[in-house]
Amino acid sequence: MSAQLPQRLTIDIWSDVMCPWCLIGYGQLTKALGELEGEIAAQIRWRPFELNPDMPAQGEEQEAHLQRKYRRSAEAGAAIRGQMKAIAEGAGVSLAYEGEGEAPPAMMWNTRDCHKLLAFALEEAGPQVQTQLKLALFRAHFNERKPLRNRAVLLDIAASVGLHREAAKAALDDAALEARVIAEEQQAWDMNISGVPAMIVEGKFLIPGAQAPEVYVNALRRVAQKSREA
Repeated sequence: MSAQLPQRLTIDIWSDVMCPWCLIGYGQLTKALGELEGEIAAQIRWRPFELNPDMPAQGEEQEAHLQRKYRRSAEAGAAIRGQMKAIAEGAGVSLAYEGEGEAPPAMMWNTRDCHKLLAFALEEAGPQVQTQLKLALFRAHFNERKPLRNRAVLLDIAASVGLHREAAKAALDDAALEARVIAEEQQAWDMNISGVPAMIVEGKFLIPGAQAPEVYVNALRRVAQKSREA
């Protein structure tokens, strides 16, 4: 009798590169999938969600932005950052600056171009390369504090995961690709997704927010069982 193959599930993750909880959620999901190895195999696809679609091209200093948006004090912000850093470390990811020299200011950027590149990566090279690009963008933002408004920076990141630089450059100017990104953002709102990360398993089962690994394990097992019974 041959061994049973792991059940394949597709997980679409609505996410923004600016979102620390999205990186934490991915870290927790990765831990869960490690626990489910041999039982469930996941194909992950990243979908667009812009936390700040009206962010101007020059960006905004992160702490000033968060104080303004959430009306919180600098002290409260520092406490939240400390908690988030500890949670991230537990998830096996890092939100800390890891570059050389003094850290530049942490900034918030408009991410439409990031989402266009991610859509291009999925279309051109498939889910694995798209995930590599997503993680490279997270690293550029959180660990290297690169200006993700800058197209040369974005094209360097795209090339670093094996995407053709000129094709990626053309994708950034592709009106049809941008329309698909906007349509997927609207799809999130149509599904009542108002915060990220939001994971949709098999096109219909929602797991909201960054959850603990055991929550993902239990949820994915339930979806797998429902899929077998369907």
